[in-house]
Amino acid sequence: MQETRAIPGYTFGTSAIARSPVTLGDFELMKKSILFDDGDVKYLRLSRGIVEDQVEAILDVWYGFVASQPHLLASFTGSGDGKPLGDYLGAVRRRFGQWILDTADAEYDQRWLDYQHEIGLRHHRAKKNRTDGAASTAIVPFRDLFALIYPVTFTLKPFLTGKGHTAEEVEKMYAAWLKSCLLQMTLWTYPYVKEGDF
Repeated sequence: MQETRAIPGYTFGTSAIARSPVTLGDFELMKKSILFDDGDVKYLRLSRGIVEDQVEAILDVWYGFVASQPHLLASFTGSGDGKPLGDYLGAVRRRFGQWILDTADAEYDQRWLDYQHEIGLRHHRAKKNRTDGAASTAIVPFRDLFALIYPVTFTLKPFLTGKGHTAEEVEKMYAAWLKSCLLQMTLWTYPYVKEGDF
């Protein structure tokens, strides 16, 4: 992976993003609800050494899945002609690859929380397409966004098995990824939820 400075639109930890409306206290309660703890962070860190040289292969699987589902691919198509936008798909892919590494490395601090809110805004009509100047659809439908947790985590699991870790370690890494993805996706849906209901 290239340095993050070279990824257009990757603004983690910069002043370009706003503070999350979800407080760190709120997030601590979310972690308790999903039984996410320091053990999960440990196994995410362990997974970093496994996924870092497989990012492109993982993205190939995920992009292949999205491309095979016209209703999912629609979020990356032109709003006028409905054709896939190659430049947009490519730009998002670079940030998606960094997201894999960020998930394994996450500190779960204020900067991380703020960037999750930014990611959510970029899927919602509030900010979709702005980062890349894409002439695409106005929103990633909520139903598609949340449902992707399963294919993303399920298809990641085989990648966690290839570097000699025990079956127990693989299961714990997989569980940590599932919990982290559920937490992140929940945070990303903030813009979709009626004010006061999150």
